[in-house]
Amino acid sequence: MSPSVPLQEMIRAIRSARTQCEERGVIQRECAAIRAQFRQADNGGRSHNLAKLLYVHMLGYPAHFGQMECVRMIASPRYSEKRVGYLGAMMLLDEKQDASLLITNSIKNDLSHSNQYVQSLALCTLACMGSAEMCRDLAPEIDRLLRASNSYIKKKAALCAVHIVRKVHELGELFVPAARSLLSEKNHGVLHGAVVLIIELCEQNPETLERFRKTVPDLVQIMKGLVLSGYSPEHDVAGISDPFLQVRILRLLRILGRNNEGASDSMNDLLAQVATNTDSTKTVGNAVLYETVLTVLDIKSESGLRVLAVNILGRFLLNNDRNIRYIAMTSLQKIVGTDHNAVQRHRGTIVDCLKDQDASVKRRALELSLALVSASNIRSMMKELLLFLSSCPPELRAHAASGIFNAAERYAPSQRWHIDTMLHVLITAGGDVRDETVPNLIQLITNASELHCYTVHKLYRALLLDISQQSLVQVACWCIGEYGDLLLKGDCQETEPVQVTEDDALDALETVLQSHMSSPATRGFALTATMKLSTRITDNVDRIRSIVSIYGSCIDVELQQRAVEYNALFRKYDHMRAAVLERMPVIEKNSPGHTNGESTGEAVKDVPTAKMKQGEPLLLQQPANQVCDLLDLLGGSEETLQPGPAVDCLVSGLSVHAAGTAGGDLLDLLGGFEPAELSPAPQVLAYDKGGVTLTLSCEKQSDTGLTVTLTASNSSDSDLSSFTLQAAVPKSVQLHMKAPSGDSLPARGTAKVTQMVVLNNPNKVNLKMRVRVSYTRQGSPFQDTVQIDSFPGLDAAGQ
Repeated sequence: MSPSVPLQEMIRAIRSARTQCEERGVIQRECAAIRAQFRQADNGGRSHNLAKLLYVHMLGYPAHFGQMECVRMIASPRYSEKRVGYLGAMMLLDEKQDASLLITNSIKNDLSHSNQYVQSLALCTLACMGSAEMCRDLAPEIDRLLRASNSYIKKKAALCAVHIVRKVHELGELFVPAARSLLSEKNHGVLHGAVVLIIELCEQNPETLERFRKTVPDLVQIMKGLVLSGYSPEHDVAGISDPFLQVRILRLLRILGRNNEGASDSMNDLLAQVATNTDSTKTVGNAVLYETVLTVLDIKSESGLRVLAVNILGRFLLNNDRNIRYIAMTSLQKIVGTDHNAVQRHRGTIVDCLKDQDASVKRRALELSLALVSASNIRSMMKELLLFLSSCPPELRAHAASGIFNAAERYAPSQRWHIDTMLHVLITAGGDVRDETVPNLIQLITNASELHCYTVHKLYRALLLDISQQSLVQVACWCIGEYGDLLLKGDCQETEPVQVTEDDALDALETVLQSHMSSPATRGFALTATMKLSTRITDNVDRIRSIVSIYGSCIDVELQQRAVEYNALFRKYDHMRAAVLERMPVIEKNSPGHTNGESTGEAVKDVPTAKMKQGEPLLLQQPANQVCDLLDLLGGSEETLQPGPAVDCLVSGLSVHAAGTAGGDLLDLLGGFEPAELSPAPQVLAYDKGGVTLTLSCEKQSDTGLTVTLTASNSSDSDLSSFTLQAAVPKSVQLHMKAPSGDSLPARGTAKVTQMVVLNNPNKVNLKMRVRVSYTRQGSPFQDTVQIDSFPGLDAAGQ
C-alpha cells in the first residue's frame, strides 16, 4: 500500500483484512509512513496524516508518537490544521502527559482569536482535558468569555467553566456573577449552560447555594415560559418545548428548594402546572414528569402536591416501558416511609408488577410490596406474596422468604395464622430460609400451647409429603419428639382427625435418618426426636433402643456422640430417662437474664451463700427458684458435702446448692466419671509459742510434687512486724518459696499471713522440713525454729 493513500483508502484496506495479523501488517506499514512524513520539515499533508493516526488510535493501536504533531498543528495559523490538532489533543493527550502543558499558551491565544470557531476549539479542548494548572492559568479568560456578546461562545464558555469548577473548587467564586447574569439570556443553549454551571456551583459551596436561592423566581419564569410556549420548531421535541432545558431547571429547583420552605413555596404552583400540563404518552414527557416528581418529593412541598407526584409514579407503573416501571418503583421505595397512605393506593398495581418477566422489576416490586404490608392488609398482601414465592426465581426466594417472616412476625393477626404462614414458607422454600428460622419457629410453637396438637399434626403430614426441605424437616422432627403423645392421641379439634400409630411416627423419623437428602443437623433432630418418643410411647421402646444403637458407630461425630449418650441413658440410667427427656419448658425470647431459654448469672439474685467454717459440714439446700435444676435433675435430693480449701464454693456468682446421687449420675452419663467428694484439706498445728501459731496444709500436685501452705496467726495483744518464714529441706529435694501474703500480724488474730512452699522430691526420700520464724514485737526481735517431720494427707513411704 502506498504511504500517500488517503484516509478512505486506509480504512478500506484495514476492513478488507481477513485476519488480525494482516490488519496489524497494514497498520504497521501505514504508521511507519506517517512517522517518516512527521519527520519531514515541510509536510503539506500533516492534517491528513494525523487524521489517519487518530483512526488507528480508535482501533486500539498505539499512536502516542503523534502527540507532538498535535502540539505543532494547534500552533498552526490554518483553521483546518488547528481543528485536527485540537481533536488529536483531546484524544491523545490528558492532564498526566507533559505534552499537555505545551498547548496552554496556544489555547490562551486562541481564546482571544477573532474567529468564534477557533475560540470554540480552544474552549472544547480545555473543557475536555484541562489540568488543574491549566484551569488556574486560563480561568480569567473563561470568565471574560462568559460576558461576551456572542451566544455561541458564551454557551461553550459556560460548559468549560463547569470543568474548571470541578477541577479547582476555589475558582467557583470567580464565575458566580457571570453565571447569574446568564439567566437573563434568551438563547436556550446559553441558558442550559448557565443552569449546569449554577448546579455545579451550588453543589460545591453551601454559601453559593444561599446566594442563588434568590434566583428562584427567575427560574420559575423561565420554566413557565417553556411550559406555556407554543410550538417552536427550533426547540420542540415530540411536542415538548426543549425538554433538556426543562429537566435541568427542575434539577436546579430541587437543589435550591431542598430544606428551604420559602424557596419551596415559590415553586409549588409551577410544579403543579408542569405535572398537569405535560404529556405523559411520550418518553420525552415522562422524563420531564419524572424530574418533576423528584423535585416535589425532595423539597418542602404541599401534601396535595406530594399526592399528585405519587399518582404520577402510579401511572408510570402502567407504562409498557420496563425502564419507566423500574424507576417508578425505585422512587416509591424511597418515599413509602413518609407517604405510606399515598403509596398504598397503588398497591394493586405494584403487586401486579410481581408477575413481570424482568428480574429487576420483579425485585423492586417485591421490596416495595414488603414495605407496604401493614396490620390492615396483612392477610391480602400475604396471600399475594405467598403466591409469588411459589413461582419466583431462585435468586429472589431467600429475600422473599425473609421478608414474609419479618412481616408475619410484626403484623400476625393470630398465632395460628402466624404458624400457618411460616409453615407454608417452609413447605414452599424451606431450603432458602435463613438459619435462625428454625429456632424462631420452634419458639413460636412452644409459646402457643393451645396449638401444639394442631401444629404437630400439620407438620407430620408435611413430613410425609416432602423430606427435601431441611428446615421444615427439622421443625417437624422437633415437634414430633416434643408432642408425640398429642400426635398419637389423634383427637385434634382444629384439623381433621388422623389416626397415627407409634410405628407410623417412628417410620417417619427413621425415613429422615436414612434419607440421603438429610443433613447432619437434620439427622440430629430426628435422632433426638426418636429418643424423646421413648418416654411418650409404650410398645416400641425396644425399637427405639435399636435405632439409637445403630448410630453409636456413625461416621458423623456429633451424631455418634448423641447416640452414645442416649445408649448410656438406656443402659445405666434408665430410671432418669423420663426426667431427662421430659417436655421442654416455654422458651422466652429476648427476655432479661435469658439466652436461648437458659438462665444467666444476671438473672439470679439473692441466692443465699452459706459460709463454711473449717472442719464443719455444710448442708447444701436446693433453691426454690430451681436455678440448679441441672445438678438436681430429679429434685428433692439433699446431701451434706464437706467443704474444700476454697472459701465459699462460688462460681460466676452462683452458689453450688445441689449435688448428690442424681447430679453425680448425670455427670457420669458416659461412665467413669464419679463425682469426687468435697473434703477439707487436712491441717496440722506445726508451731504454737507466745501467741503465734503456724498451721500447715499440703496438696499433692504430682507423684513427686507437693505444695505446702503455711498459715500464721497472732492471738496475743500486741502487733507483730517484720514477720518472715524461712524453710530448709534435704539436698535432694528442690524447694521454691513464693511471696508471702504480708509481713505483719495484727493482734488478736484479726488477720493471717500465708506462705506457699513448692517442693519437688524426685528421689522420693523421707521428707523433712525445718522452718525458721522471725518477727519483731514492740521493738524487740524474736527468732525461733521448728522442724516438721510429717506432712498431713501424704503417705510417708511415697514421699
